[in-house]
Amino acid sequence: MMRAIRHSEEALKVALISKSSALVKQYESLDPGERLLMNEAFRRDSILFRPITLQSASDWISAHPEPTQDFEEFYRDPYRKKPTPQSNTIYIQAIGSFGESRVSTEEYVTWLKGYCEAFYYGMTVKLLAPVPVSVTGCSFRVNDNTHNLQIHAGDLLRYLKRKKPSDAFCIVGITTIDLFPKESWNFVFGQASLTEGVGIFSFARYDSDFYSPNYKGRLKRPKKPSKGDYSIFDDCHTPAITGLLLLRSCKTLTHELGHIFGLRHCQWLACVMQGSNHLEESDRRPPGLCPICLRKLHCALGFSLARRYEALVRWIDEGAAVAPERAAKFRNKDPVDLPKPVEAFQEWREWILKCLAVLQKTLLALGKIPPGILLPVPGASNPCSTSLTCSAGPWTTNLQVSNIRQEGQTWHLNNRIGDFRKSVSSVDSLRTVLKGLAFRSLPG
Repeated sequence: MMRAIRHSEEALKVALISKSSALVKQYESLDPGERLLMNEAFRRDSILFRPITLQSASDWISAHPEPTQDFEEFYRDPYRKKPTPQSNTIYIQAIGSFGESRVSTEEYVTWLKGYCEAFYYGMTVKLLAPVPVSVTGCSFRVNDNTHNLQIHAGDLLRYLKRKKPSDAFCIVGITTIDLFPKESWNFVFGQASLTEGVGIFSFARYDSDFYSPNYKGRLKRPKKPSKGDYSIFDDCHTPAITGLLLLRSCKTLTHELGHIFGLRHCQWLACVMQGSNHLEESDRRPPGLCPICLRKLHCALGFSLARRYEALVRWIDEGAAVAPERAAKFRNKDPVDLPKPVEAFQEWREWILKCLAVLQKTLLALGKIPPGILLPVPGASNPCSTSLTCSAGPWTTNLQVSNIRQEGQTWHLNNRIGDFRKSVSSVDSLRTVLKGLAFRSLPG
């Protein structure tokens, strides 16, 4: 039963822009490049935003019918939680240990923190010191079906509510221990109180071996644990931190935080805010937001789309490489400064660069090249060197120019094979050259 959910162009326009004259005017006041990118929602041949594909009757939209939420409904929601200058911090609380590998709990949650800072660009994200399960005082059980340990989601929410700092927009608990909401339920991926700004999410079932008969988290001799005896968690299995687990964790965390910002499950286009009923469906949804959900988050936080995408590329690129002088440390399983496993993020990175190309193309066409912004090209490998501040990752001016070098007040532009050279003596001249080259080299 594979089918794509295709909305009409008119329905998508109303969902994104609205029929309200005030909200239409608000949309028209956006940066031209940002509007051009969001308008990709209406293009049936768009390579950036695609329809949602349902593959079985167990997929979320089929199994859990719910009303859609367009931008106007989001904007006018009286219960929507909004960041304020007094409460603009996302707190992350790790519960239990993370990863039976070289990666420590602290390092893993630091990666998640950095991703959240980029995804929710403009918000402050802080880590609270990891705590063992015993500190929360939560109830727990052994699941009758999987024979693995589970902790009670509702008890954890109450613990987090008590611990929530006064400047918190929200506090989210993360764990690699399986969750259950009540005795009659088999499990739950996560649970949140949107009005209270608290949530708890488990990554246990994102371990590739979780549903395998050989899963190490199964208790060999399952028995009913003694109430309050948290020593049972001393040898609790936690999955090895892989690139795939990190990607799944980042998607889950940003999805659930999106709900706290007031974004409901997306039913417009393929989007990280889609609901998911099972792991295969969760893997299918992309890490990014569709234009309709992107406008919602943009409205909530007021960020520059280009700066946000640059921050996401920077997070992927930073810390992924291993310096040769540190290789011996890794062989000795030193848990400090380990490389970030981002191989699963490369397709996402290429997609972001395509979005940035759309944003920058508009600025170049209008002759508005902001200081510090150079055109990103998917596949480029060398960062440029220039007095203009280059943003994250491998940036270049276009497919022709691979290097910009400054000597005094002169900028030299050239490529590797030497068939293009240009020298200019002012920033204005440099921008003129970049505008001409980059605009010609971009498709469409």
